[in-house]
Amino acid sequence: MLGFGLGLACAAPAQTRPLADPTRPPNVSAEAAEAVVIEGPRLQSVLISPTRRAAVISGTAVALGGRYGNARVEAISESAVVLRYADRRETLQLLPRQDKRERRAAATQKESAR
Repeated sequence: MLGFGLGLACAAPAQTRPLADPTRPPNVSAEAAEAVVIEGPRLQSVLISPTRRAAVISGTAVALGGRYGNARVEAISESAVVLRYADRRETLQLLPRQDKRERRAAATQKESAR
């Protein structure tokens, strides 16, 4: 009986740990993911097909040329949307704070560092 009680006591702390998000990329820590806070409109998704371009901005689907609030969607690319306001332009990034590079560029940098 004592062994059973000790087994339960040891198992309880393991069960109180938060579960890891299986969809989180392996190079993103939980602290870094929580630290990124985006204020204002947030680009969540893009759809590019031969016949149309659309984006989901803060939960609202908007087509190329359509309006989001008081801005017009001026451009939609694979990773960004350009909103045109009366006095300015704003670019929304799909993955903010991430630099995208081609693999060749990264390989060339490694070779030049040697």
